[in-house]
Amino acid sequence: MRLWPRLVKLNNGCKILDKAALHILIRSFLAEDVGRGDLTSESIFHPQDMGRARIVAREPFVVAGCEAVAAEVFRVQNPAIKIENLLADGTKVAAGDQLLTVSGPVIDLLKAERVALNLLQRLSGIATLTARFVTEVQAYPVRITDTRKTTPGLRLLEKYAVRVGGGYNHRFNLADGILVKDNHIEACGSITKAVALLRRTIPHTLRIEVETDTLEQVSECLACGVDIIMLDNMDLATMQEAVRLIDHQALVEASGGVTLETVLAAAQSGVDIISIGALTHSAGSCDIGMDWLS
Repeated sequence: MRLWPRLVKLNNGCKILDKAALHILIRSFLAEDVGRGDLTSESIFHPQDMGRARIVAREPFVVAGCEAVAAEVFRVQNPAIKIENLLADGTKVAAGDQLLTVSGPVIDLLKAERVALNLLQRLSGIATLTARFVTEVQAYPVRITDTRKTTPGLRLLEKYAVRVGGGYNHRFNLADGILVKDNHIEACGSITKAVALLRRTIPHTLRIEVETDTLEQVSECLACGVDIIMLDNMDLATMQEAVRLIDHQALVEASGGVTLETVLAAAQSGVDIISIGALTHSAGSCDIGMDWLS
């Protein structure tokens, strides 16, 4: 079944797949992990055996995927599982803080455990890294955004985590906007030709973004009336000159190799958007565990 980015708002204002689409993903994750059955748990416990456990932070981080995802994993595994003490996504936690408690059939709690923790650890890692970038540039009117460098199958969840961390989303997929990249330009022959061909085809309501890596390409974009100009892997001096050259004639996006050490300087150059692939492709997983309660 094809999943489209159907989005709904949660309590914290962030967006994620609606539950119907989310549950399709979760069922596939559970099927992958459980396979034909949990041989260990089903050999030790009776289906009527009940238990209770809590999910706990082992280190400080920004929570993402607790309310929106982990709790739903347990509900999909067995709707009879009771979720309590649920911590809101976006909450900053310390080591030892409880994120939620679950109670229900022991076998089902154990079947859902790994999938719930894997997703919660991954999404919280993304939110935590995003929050660090956002904090670095909070004094400037710039947006920190993600890219399409996401884990296949997890894109919408990972982009949700970016939102929880205070960032913004770039395109969800190739149908989500126009972005002329280096290989489009090479294959077509020039920025000017690519933009002209686009304008013959796309609706006037769509904006055109073009990736550039030289000041000459920036000037060509301005001559074409491009709406958004991406400055790709430019050094700081070239980026600053590009911003001066553009002079508010288009939105300016900095991209490529931006780190926590360089993001402030990029923001100070005057760009409007800073897109960072590392938010999703390089974020580590947070240390989170499930402790059994007697």
